[in-house]
Amino acid sequence: MYSLKRCTALMLTWAALQGAAQAAPYMDVLDLPAMPSALAAVSPLRDVTSVGARLVAVGPRGHILYSDDNGGHWQQASVPASADLNAVSFPSAEQGWAVGNDGVILHSGDGGVSWQKQLDGRVLGEQVLAYYRAQAQAAPQDERWPTLIAEAERLVQEGADKPFLDVWFADEQNGFAVGVFNLLLHTRDGGQHWTPWLERSDNPQGLHLTSLASVDGTLYITGEQGLLLKLDADGQRFTRLTTPYSGTFFGAVGKPGVLLVYGLRGHVLRSTDGGQNWQPVNTGLANSITAASLDSSGKLWLLSQAGHVLLSRDDGASFAQIRQTARTPISAAAFDAATELVLVGERGVRTLAVE
Repeated sequence: MYSLKRCTALMLTWAALQGAAQAAPYMDVLDLPAMPSALAAVSPLRDVTSVGARLVAVGPRGHILYSDDNGGHWQQASVPASADLNAVSFPSAEQGWAVGNDGVILHSGDGGVSWQKQLDGRVLGEQVLAYYRAQAQAAPQDERWPTLIAEAERLVQEGADKPFLDVWFADEQNGFAVGVFNLLLHTRDGGQHWTPWLERSDNPQGLHLTSLASVDGTLYITGEQGLLLKLDADGQRFTRLTTPYSGTFFGAVGKPGVLLVYGLRGHVLRSTDGGQNWQPVNTGLANSITAASLDSSGKLWLLSQAGHVLLSRDDGASFAQIRQTARTPISAAAFDAATELVLVGERGVRTLAVE
């Protein structure tokens, strides 16, 4: 039984804690630098990429890690925001971009060691609105602008709650970022300016855009409800390809003459004519395929949310499961300079030696 003295002490302690909590100033995650963590490499991570001899991985709470010894040791980068990060792209050894929740876009000019913020959701809506108002003023007869202005006004009203889900750069100047509700931006100057491309995708339903992938020189966007978009040759519009699956695609991968798209419940489709015709690929899995990779010898790899690793030796026509001592959930994969498969997911980083 608690004594009166002890109860009084507990009440005073609770009151002091409450007062301290109320006195602590609120800081937006977009302004709060990512906190160093000794456990970052074994904490959830969402994407990883190979940058020459370096690996760079991103994840929740603004964590960005890099390794220069094929994933043996990881260092945490200096990041100016604590928003959850979902994807990373490096078109060169020095220049890289990362995107995530709250509409954040980060840039690194030193190979991922330090990062600067280029855009966040607090200003995204205003920039999109200003762009479409200018377009409407320049071409008032175009019937598209009122709808797009209304969409931009909604972005302003709802604030910084729209995540970017992927980013891809062709080179150090030209890139795209995609996200929920048809959020699609394009840059021609290394992210100094981002131009809305909402009207340049065949996505009238405003479906979520889940990934960007360049296959055999063509850029694709995957999305929910069987959405697959292909960039026109002139680079001015993403056109929709018909697919025989109505579930969510999480990504695309391929090589010259072969395109695979993958997604929920183990579904994988294969095309050998640029997405005009499709054949289902039997993965033997009911788990979602969440990542893919192409190795240096041209073999295709698929990886599942449950940690399965699948290898194809016939250009994606069939896949066989690779034996592992233990499986952990996988959200992304990349090959390091030593040709080992580097996997990231809810339990951090692990490597898998492959033949």
